[in-house]
Amino acid sequence: MAEGYYVYVMSNVQRTVLYVGVTSDLARRVAQHKQHLAPGFTDRYNATDLIYFEQTCDVEEAIRREKQLKGWTRAKKLKLIQKTNPHLEDLSTT
Repeated sequence: MAEGYYVYVMSNVQRTVLYVGVTSDLARRVAQHKQHLAPGFTDRYNATDLIYFEQTCDVEEAIRREKQLKGWTRAKKLKLIQKTNPHLEDLSTT
């Protein structure tokens, strides 16, 4: 992955859970979620699939975007995600 900051969305296999996070190392962070090394929401709800991410060079912009997405309704998040990932596939396996 290129340098920068990432806002990402993790989900469970059933796609009933949407978790929004931010990181500077997307591959490492996704691996932590998949291996259940990140205790908390994603571990508890088995959110191990990366279904969306965006990249920026500005950490403050990434944090603002994360907060923005977290404030959105589920429907609005899904609409955004489906623009680039219409079948909600796990992007970490492609």
